[in-house]
Amino acid sequence: MKIDLYARCWNERDMLPFFFLHYDKLVQRYIIYDDASTDDSQEILLRNPKVELRPMPLYSDPESRISSALALQETCWKESRGSADWVIVTDIDEHLYHPNMYDYLGQCRARGVTIIPGLGYQMLSERFPEHKTLLCQSLTRGACYPLYSKLNIFTPNEIDAVNYSPGRHGAAPTGHVVLPARDELLLLHYHYLGFERVRKRYAQFLTRQRKNDMAMGWGSQYSWSSQQLHEAWNLVASRLVDISRPDLRPWETHKGPRWWRDRHRGGRARRWLEKASRVFSGLSNRIYRRSRRLRDRDSV
Repeated sequence: MKIDLYARCWNERDMLPFFFLHYDKLVQRYIIYDDASTDDSQEILLRNPKVELRPMPLYSDPESRISSALALQETCWKESRGSADWVIVTDIDEHLYHPNMYDYLGQCRARGVTIIPGLGYQMLSERFPEHKTLLCQSLTRGACYPLYSKLNIFTPNEIDAVNYSPGRHGAAPTGHVVLPARDELLLLHYHYLGFERVRKRYAQFLTRQRKNDMAMGWGSQYSWSSQQLHEAWNLVASRLVDISRPDLRPWETHKGPRWWRDRHRGGRARRWLEKASRVFSGLSNRIYRRSRRLRDRDSV
């Protein structure tokens, strides 16, 4: 079974060791588009013999970093048609997880499954972990986070187009689309790793935002104050579960909308794509309002 992985990279020296430790046993070929990293990300990438390092193409929309990334993610994986059984389109801090990942993908393939959305969990650690750590085994506490329930893995030979919404928070795949009977795959978002690191990372990303990104509210969390980030952080921390529990049964316990199930219950793709986009653009404001309400309640 051959698996190709596509990802973008910008100054990911901290996360790349975890990324490779997680995926190296599963992935045969990485295609990484580096977006002018200024740290030693490129050197780290070139040390892995499975990596094909490419420069990020010129932005298709000079006024939007996110739209330009989306345009690349819509098409890059198509070169794997005829050569790969599965493709993964992901960010460096997104780890797909199943307790028996390789066997699970083989079973899905044998049953004719062509897309496997992952149930999103926002993983959290007060301290940044050591690099020789397999995060899905050592850092297993995260909060159910439907916004990060994404389509990161699918069969390139059966899917015509993915039709991602901004940030890949929704999709409207076309072609021979077959879901698994139940949702077992998890998407572990290893983003909240060390508060100060995240705060500094947001400040860095804010400098890269383009005019249309800001107008659409994409990446609005990058402009949060330290207090706002603390409140969002504490909200996630208050909802942590251990994803390694054998009795987790995420197909039942992971709460929130699942755009792929809504679609197959008869909803139109455009409706759930629009819904995903609204969730994406309004998330930061809702998190902030909810966290303020919780704080006010606790202070009474």
